[in-house]
Amino acid sequence: MPYRFREDIAGGDVAFEATGRTVEELFISAADAAMNVMVEKLETIRPDQKIEFEVAHSELDMLLFRFLNELIFLKDSRQLLVRVEKVSLEKRENIFILKARGYGQAADPLKHPLNVDVKAVTLHRLSVKEIAGEGWTATAVLDV
Repeated sequence: MPYRFREDIAGGDVAFEATGRTVEELFISAADAAMNVMVEKLETIRPDQKIEFEVAHSELDMLLFRFLNELIFLKDSRQLLVRVEKVSLEKRENIFILKARGYGQAADPLKHPLNVDVKAVTLHRLSVKEIAGEGWTATAVLDV
C-alpha cells in the first residue's frame, strides 16, 4: 500500500504517510489516503463524473496542502467523492503547477460505507520530502 495511517502523530485527528517513486505518484497516494479516511472502500467510488482541477504553489508541501484541500472542497461543495488517476507537475519560474485528473461519484452511504468526515488538511507535521534512491514521502494530518 502506498500509504499508511500513523496513530502516533495526532491524537484527535487522522495522520498518514504516503509514498511514491515519483512526486506525481506521491500525490496520487496522498489523495487515496485522504479519501480512504472518508470512505471505507475506495473501489466503491465509480467513474460517474470526470474531474480535472489545478493548484499551484511555490513549495511542494503547500502544494500538497492545496491539492488535498481541493478534494475535501469537492466533497463538501458537491458531495463528490473523487479518485485521482493522473497528476502532472511542472515548474514555471518558482511556482509548481499541479494538474489533476480523475473521476468522482456522488457520496451515497448505501454505496460508499463512510468512515469519518474530513474537515480540512492541517499544517501540523505537513511535509513532502525526496529520499535519495527511494522516491518521495509525505506526511499529512487531517482534521476530522
